[in-house]
Amino acid sequence: MVRDPLTRRFKHLRRRLEGRHGILAIGSFGLIVSLSSVIWLSSSDVALTQSHHQPSLLELLDQVTSGTPKQLDDASNRMRPDPPESSAWRSPLTRQCKGIDDQIRKRLVKLKSSFKQQRERIAIDPSNYGKRYSVNPWKDSIDPMPRMVVLHETANSLTSAINTFKTPHPNDHDQVSYHTLIGMNGRVVDVVDPLHRAYGAGYSAFLGEWAVTNPEFMGSVNNFALHLSLETPPDGYIGGRHHSGYTEQQYDALALVLEDWMETFRIPSEAITTHQHVDLGGERGDPRSFNWKKLQVRMAALKRLC
Repeated sequence: MVRDPLTRRFKHLRRRLEGRHGILAIGSFGLIVSLSSVIWLSSSDVALTQSHHQPSLLELLDQVTSGTPKQLDDASNRMRPDPPESSAWRSPLTRQCKGIDDQIRKRLVKLKSSFKQQRERIAIDPSNYGKRYSVNPWKDSIDPMPRMVVLHETANSLTSAINTFKTPHPNDHDQVSYHTLIGMNGRVVDVVDPLHRAYGAGYSAFLGEWAVTNPEFMGSVNNFALHLSLETPPDGYIGGRHHSGYTEQQYDALALVLEDWMETFRIPSEAITTHQHVDLGGERGDPRSFNWKKLQVRMAALKRLC
């Protein structure tokens, strides 16, 4: 586990709030964030106040949000792209309150007890992620709050993906990242703060919604999405529409990461989707060979589907 000034500040914040029943009230939205949820904020972005006021999630998001895209001055002479037609999404995750697999439940409860301590944080090159925007290039307000999850796969090894993210990419077309990676052995690597924008789906939309943050490009879900990628098994490196699939350890870790995000940002299970679904270019098919039934039993065991 990487220990940095953020970890110390978060522990300090935790101690200060334990006397307040361990919760943060989130502004007028009425959201509640459990202190068990992990929110990273780089030391250069957020300074915890020494006053008695405790920042809400919305306030923290505001502090790491860029109010104006750098291309704003050029936008007035450019046509505003129309949002895409809504593409229906019927989540494979269904409501389940009974028939819980007790063995899986016990295993996840045990894993959860040390899960946050085992998660790793790796710094990547700043060119491969950015701040979320609260306005578009035409000065319209847009909501930067994360409210959906896009599932991906790495298409190569976990190490290869991390090295790609660490490599500077000055060309916008080459920039790429996810918020979190999960290795075949269940290793969880966090690379982009959830309050920042990962570059996981360049030309994309979900239920007819996208956000245009650069007038040079069409819109995407990146400004309001969280991106999570599973390490591809070796037999999937060569391409193809299918491979041998993901490990039980990956599905366990995936369920715990999703539970954390769902609790922190109040994301419903219906808003967990795939890169294949949100991609508007028709070029993405990941995560290939994903088994929704394996995720279903785990999310049900965590009581996230009832």
